Amino acid sequence: MSNNTQITVSHNDGGRLRYGFAGRAAIVLKTMWRRGEGKFTLIVLALWLVVALISLIWTPQSLWATDGYHVWAKPSASHWLGTDGTGADVFSWLMAGSRTNLLIVVLTVAFSALWGLLLVSAMVARASALASASVVVIDALISIPTVLLALILAVPLGASITVIVIACGFGYGLNLARVARPSALLAARSSYVESALANGASGWRILVSHIIPNIVPVLAVQLSLSAGTAVLAESGLTYLGIGVPSGMPSWGHSLATSVKLINVFPLTVLWPGLVVTVVVVALNIFGDVLRDAIDPVTNPALRQTAASAEKEDER
Repeated sequence: MSNNTQITVSHNDGGRLRYGFAGRAAIVLKTMWRRGEGKFTLIVLALWLVVALISLIWTPQSLWATDGYHVWAKPSASHWLGTDGTGADVFSWLMAGSRTNLLIVVLTVAFSALWGLLLVSAMVARASALASASVVVIDALISIPTVLLALILAVPLGASITVIVIACGFGYGLNLARVARPSALLAARSSYVESALANGASGWRILVSHIIPNIVPVLAVQLSLSAGTAVLAESGLTYLGIGVPSGMPSWGHSLATSVKLINVFPLTVLWPGLVVTVVVVALNIFGDVLRDAIDPVTNPALRQTAASAEKEDER
């Protein structure tokens, strides 16, 4: 569907249109929006961001307001999604939890991206000994389960967001490096990189200017998968007591406090479970749609933009 997408680039009367980052980003977003799955994921992620921001200043009920006479209450005008075992409003806790999960996802993706790119640079290094050793070390470390690493970190750090971010970011960074290595190695051994090295370009400049741009589609998919898995990991680790600490709102906390009575009060588990499911699906789809939108091979609009930019440069 996206392969047939055409976006007309117009010129202002005051001068030529500049094809910078903002212009390309607009084209990518338009391309994503024209696809059904892209529209779904953009709407879900936008709602997540808006709800997280609103929860900073307002929730329907106070998070600490409890009503012992109305525990496990069904949805009503005063409690839109009912109450939990303490009489707290489920909808308010889900709203507040959205900002906690958003923070975890952002930090985890950032950590895994930096860690993964560091490993990629070592795996494609010119020094063959370093590259070979990096591959062996990554293959060994990738076998460490995320839960085991989180349990080890929880001993000195206790239950905290830091445990989730480090444990998940470490494991996801290893996966990113392993998947991105073939594309990065192909770029690192290309003729234009050889030419850049001959002209005295530093390793850092080659990584930023040549290698990373060539693995952006792979990074988009892997980081979106990392984001979705981070949401699931938060729920699982919080349920085990080594994730988000007690008293801090999160979707995993809402699940952990209600899952014990799922047979008696299933609705209280349904809402956080539904939120987690929808967000994880949206994040997983986001990577595939973004990959197609940012790749000029699959997005004719970007090719058209590049051609127009070249014509302007020739004038």
